[in-house]
Amino acid sequence: MGQIHILAIGGSLRENSRTKHAIELALDGASHAEAEIEFFDLKDHPLPFYDDRKAIDSYSGSVFQLLDAARSADGLIIGTPVYHGTLSGSVKNALDFLELLGNDKPPYLTGKVVGLLSVAGGSAGMNAINSLIAACYALKAWVLPRTAIIPGEGFDEMGSLKDSSLVQRLTALGEEVVQAVETFSARRR
Repeated sequence: MGQIHILAIGGSLRENSRTKHAIELALDGASHAEAEIEFFDLKDHPLPFYDDRKAIDSYSGSVFQLLDAARSADGLIIGTPVYHGTLSGSVKNALDFLELLGNDKPPYLTGKVVGLLSVAGGSAGMNAINSLIAACYALKAWVLPRTAIIPGEGFDEMGSLKDSSLVQRLTALGEEVVQAVETFSARRR
């Protein structure tokens, strides 16, 4: 296997997003593990609402970019802010567009390792992770047991994490995605 390619999909549309910062730290971990990284920031790549059209060419360029990025990735990191106790609508919408990978060989995210993170406190963060797990299982992905739930109050006014253990948790998530991809790749040989 050549260099491992890790795609992050981020679901916060706000300026100075804490979720974006958390995803970047996880990507730092993947980069430290010598993976090629790519960030599909949903703020920079707006997607239309998924409406179950099967004609892929009827969607915008951002949809093609998302599908191509998912196809070429060996593993993914998906991060979401928590809204009303679950994942953001923008992340759910992006995952819905991965339905258009259903006719690929292999379909969807089959065999791809996914690391998950959410930014919110308490049980709401776990609810978002559980929703992401269910969606990733439906897309036939391998979800890491390690997740990162980062409390919103863990960030300072500048958007940086105040606790170095949270930074370590995020970088470890990125490293573990790469390690799991390497492990699965070695077993397929």
